[in-house]
Amino acid sequence: MRWASERGSAPATANPATFLQVAAARWARADMPIEKVLHAMHVAFAEALEVVVPRSGEPSGARVIAWATAAVELSDLCTGAISRAYVRELKAASGDHHTAAHTLTSALLAGQASSKVARECGIPIADEYYVLAVRAAPHPDENRPGLDRHVVAGRKLRRIQSALTRQFQDRALAMLSVDGGTVLLPSGVCTEPELARAVEVVTDYAAAPVTAVVTRCATDAIPAAARRTHELLDTTESLGIGPGLHKFDDLALQYQLTRPGIGRRILENRIAPLDDHPELLRTLHVFFHTDMNRRRTARQLNIHPNTIDYRLRRIGQLTGFDPSRSQGLWYLRSALIARASGTPLTAAPEFPAPAEQPRRSA
Repeated sequence: MRWASERGSAPATANPATFLQVAAARWARADMPIEKVLHAMHVAFAEALEVVVPRSGEPSGARVIAWATAAVELSDLCTGAISRAYVRELKAASGDHHTAAHTLTSALLAGQASSKVARECGIPIADEYYVLAVRAAPHPDENRPGLDRHVVAGRKLRRIQSALTRQFQDRALAMLSVDGGTVLLPSGVCTEPELARAVEVVTDYAAAPVTAVVTRCATDAIPAAARRTHELLDTTESLGIGPGLHKFDDLALQYQLTRPGIGRRILENRIAPLDDHPELLRTLHVFFHTDMNRRRTARQLNIHPNTIDYRLRRIGQLTGFDPSRSQGLWYLRSALIARASGTPLTAAPEFPAPAEQPRRSA
């Protein structure tokens, strides 16, 4: 009311913004919701007008307009002061938390987390974590002429971080770049189906395909688990397995077949003759992709089904694995998976997990 009465009198005009910014900063640090503060302010304006207007006698139209204008200006002034104070405190708090979370995440991934680190960071260490290896595909605008791809990618990263915060508050510990990274989540925060849904939400926020491989482990096993999940994430890319959340257990065979060793070398060598016959290699990929359906394979390749039979026989002659027998099919599929670890199959169609396992695991 004093501000309204002194409004326009130059140096004498009271400025409530100074007091409000100090008070609002204190309210923000006390975790008082900003919506409650703004609601209280608007209620105060309404009550002030109810007091002032009747005391003015029979107000003229000009006087009512003057009081309404003053109320709007004061509301704008106070709202701005409160909002700026809250934003300032939020940035300071989020910056402190980001630094602490980054420190703890690094310690967990290095196997150096301790109660001392937890106390210094102010974040408790859980007994078990979900360990997620995450790959974020480029946003379509990253390759659009006239746009700065680094700016677009940075915005995508911020949206991903926002999605994690929205769903898990400050419980998700993430080491992320524009291409992906690692996320650690205490196992008690959500169930596996909820985690699968969370990855879908992150994908929506990113506006780009997001692929994640997850495993669950004790805290001291995080370094090894992170290494394995990222290795399997690389394998899913090589095999053309699509975006979404994939459980490590559902892809354990694919992971094992791509590990270095004599078994992988034998499988790679047996299928190597197909490198000189790309049409046979592509036929084999499509054949497995269509769940070994000859007619669907023929339609996708735009050839006659009898040609599929001929090519499969030829594959058996070159590799020694007979596609007409279950054992031969098993070895051929295993060989494709094994060789994918060395050479990304960029030209191959999508190669899903076995039919009995869902592509997007719960």
